[in-house]
Amino acid sequence: MGQRAAIYCRVSTADQTCGRQEADLLAFAVKAGFDVVGVWKETASGARDDRAQRKKVMALAQARDVDVVLVTELTRWGRSTIDLFHTLGELQAWGISLIAQTGLQFDLGTPQGKLIASLMSVLAEFERDLLRERVRSGIAAAQARGVRFGRQPGQRVKADRHQKRALELVAAGQSYREVGLRLGISKNTVLAIVKRHRAEQAGP
Repeated sequence: MGQRAAIYCRVSTADQTCGRQEADLLAFAVKAGFDVVGVWKETASGARDDRAQRKKVMALAQARDVDVVLVTELTRWGRSTIDLFHTLGELQAWGISLIAQTGLQFDLGTPQGKLIASLMSVLAEFERDLLRERVRSGIAAAQARGVRFGRQPGQRVKADRHQKRALELVAAGQSYREVGLRLGISKNTVLAIVKRHRAEQAGP
């Protein structure tokens, strides 16, 4: 009896089909002597993370109900270098191999697998650096256009939300500490609310 294989196929848009991938992988499985337990197909772009069918394949792998996962190429499986590295690491931890039709097999027990893991680790770090750089560049460009990030001077989101109730409780004789504990804010925030209210009442 051969190794149990799960076939995973993915296309990016609704006007595409998984027919060619499925046929090629079924033929590949027969030639390699794998016992196919099922074919999982879905339509999802490379960037989307809501891949229900891939999650099912991962669940089978975690339960050790398959021995290998077959794909036509690694881009059909991974959303990004980081995602590919993480999911392959999970499969490896469960003792499951991911095999591409091209003959590329990810298995940390082999020299080829170790080399791929090392290269992917470097690429994943490179991708993270690129992402951080894009974020920093985006923030800098937005700031240059006058966009301001974070809480601005004069904004008192939490204090403003609790102001009415805090003033009522203080007027009822509760201490600032008691009011703060009751509303989930600090004693200093309660004090600031009261001071600001008194200043507004006093007027110019």
